[in-house]
Amino acid sequence: MVMGIGMRRIAGSLALVFAMSGIGGCASGLGGDTYSRGEARRAMSVQYAVVESVRPVKLEGTKTPVGTLAGAAVGGIAGSGVGGKRGSAIGAVVGAVAGGLAGSAIEEGVTRSDGVEVTVRLDNGQILAVVQDDHGEGFRPGESVRVVRDGGTTRVSR
Repeated sequence: MVMGIGMRRIAGSLALVFAMSGIGGCASGLGGDTYSRGEARRAMSVQYAVVESVRPVKLEGTKTPVGTLAGAAVGGIAGSGVGGKRGSAIGAVVGAVAGGLAGSAIEEGVTRSDGVEVTVRLDNGQILAVVQDDHGEGFRPGESVRVVRDGGTTRVSR
């Protein structure tokens, strides 16, 4: 089957959208068992605590320029196939703006996740609430846990 120029543009645009939907897999984890490469081989402070309460929360998705730019590119390509010479320029601009908005929303939705707020009482009596990805750890009130800190990063683990 031979595709016309318009069909090739649409096919290329769809390929870019599907590639962009993989953005969520590239996002860094926020769970108690996930560390960045920079945190490896670095001393962190550890305190012991008892879980006071646990509640489910929603973690916003990422909002980077990647989704916006990819969406704008797809929208611009798709929009440029509309109308004649003058119409294609207007279509490209409108398509780029709409695509940028859609791309940003898609990125945020794809990278959104379920989280958990774990409130703990440290051995020194201090109470902390730590929000992290919910990887099914199933923390329960009364359970002994570790609170690991490194600068501004705090995580709860067993």
